[in-house]
Amino acid sequence: MLVAGNWKMFKGPGETAEFCLALRDADLGDADVVVCPPYVSLAVAVQLLARTEIAVAAQNVHWEAEGAYTGEVSAPMLRELGVYGAIVGHSERRQYFGETDEGVATRARAALEAGLEVIACVGETEEERERGETEDVLRRQVSVLPSDDGLVIAYEPVWAIGTGKTATPETAQEAHAFIKTVLDRPVLYGGSVKPDNAADLLAQPDVDGALVGGASLDVDSFTAICRATRS
Repeated sequence: MLVAGNWKMFKGPGETAEFCLALRDADLGDADVVVCPPYVSLAVAVQLLARTEIAVAAQNVHWEAEGAYTGEVSAPMLRELGVYGAIVGHSERRQYFGETDEGVATRARAALEAGLEVIACVGETEEERERGETEDVLRRQVSVLPSDDGLVIAYEPVWAIGTGKTATPETAQEAHAFIKTVLDRPVLYGGSVKPDNAADLLAQPDVDGALVGGASLDVDSFTAICRATRS
């Protein structure tokens, strides 16, 4: 079961080093663990976690190997750094930076072809859920993704990200089961995952792990979520 910590725009190299040193000695349960620091902190995370089972992934990746794309980072660059994989299509990338379903799929395809593992995020907004469009949104977002052994999907209902709201285990299970009818790949749950709700979410039959946001910034809360994979 995979537990990935998305640090978003938190933790420079110094804080990352402190976190990774603590994580190396922590009880992580039965989880396969990935941390996703900002670009500037990837190198120190790779260095400090190199002789562990903990992987390091980026929070985004460009679809071209190189070129005039100011501010972007390519899959070959990440591979050279020793990075294991990348997140693509996080709702914040879609909301604040205008990323589209097709662009997310293109990023995912390029990363997979370069040998990176990919966590591709999908999920509906609160307005879309209220209009009964959840399955239509998920079908649209998932159907363009490449079918590849290196792909993991993360269901992150947008209304549950950073809001304190969390999908019930039953709601998460329903969405995960539907996603797998569109593309049969492992599906993580992401959306205000915390130590006190992780076990119930991870116990659902079609929940294959968690993409953790805010709770991944604290070693104790993140490792508690990792240990919930034992339940």
